Amino acid sequence: MDGHASDDELWLRRYHPAPGAGVQLVCFPHAGGSASAFFAMAQALASCADVLAVQYPGRQDRRSEACVDSIPRMVDRIVPVLARRTDDRPLALFGHSMGATVAFEVARRMEGSGGRAPLVLFVSGRRPPESVRAESVHLRDDRGILAELDLLGGSLSAALTDPEIRAMVMPSIRSDYRAAETYTYTPGPPLTCPVVALTGDADPRAAVEEVAGWRAYTEGRFTLRVFEGGHFFLNDRPTAVQDAVRDHLGALRVPGPDTR
Repeated sequence: MDGHASDDELWLRRYHPAPGAGVQLVCFPHAGGSASAFFAMAQALASCADVLAVQYPGRQDRRSEACVDSIPRMVDRIVPVLARRTDDRPLALFGHSMGATVAFEVARRMEGSGGRAPLVLFVSGRRPPESVRAESVHLRDDRGILAELDLLGGSLSAALTDPEIRAMVMPSIRSDYRAAETYTYTPGPPLTCPVVALTGDADPRAAVEEVAGWRAYTEGRFTLRVFEGGHFFLNDRPTAVQDAVRDHLGALRVPGPDTR
């Protein structure tokens, strides 16, 4: 096994292989999140998508690696992996929160290279790139970061009441927040692929009217889907989100195993 192959295996997880599905769906986790956040989605969508979940360095089985605290550097490392580790099926991208920004920049890089373009981009729980707020969560002490996580909700917030778990995962959370909060959008051509924006109707960090601004970032079809819930609506309404992703992939006429 060469160096590229061994490194590539660290970046992508395939929890429920679906070699007969017509599309590969690459999922990008939120700040502090890991590939396992998409375990249930991979299982639910196996009939229509071969789901690959990105594992960022610095967490779970990559805990010994240095975190990547810059979205451009993250994209630099992920795009070549996708080129090597995905096949010739159409490729769709899904990102939640910070992961939506990473997925967007991966889509831009793919389209800008003149090569393979994504079939569709799903951006979840995230304001568009130019909707900027002065945020500095990554500069807070641990208690301040915990306060932000409590505001957003999600399973990670409860787990961090354990001091050992908190000490283990706080470096990756802080690094991810630094990446998200220091990201600066570089203007360029809009995407050509469709964009589907998903958000919770009570998200304190991604209001519905802000998320609707993703419309300006594509020349393709834009769809806004609003779900009941806060920042982690996709955990509270998993079936509804999974059904929405399945419906949008189906509407794009992705070939199934009997038609390819």
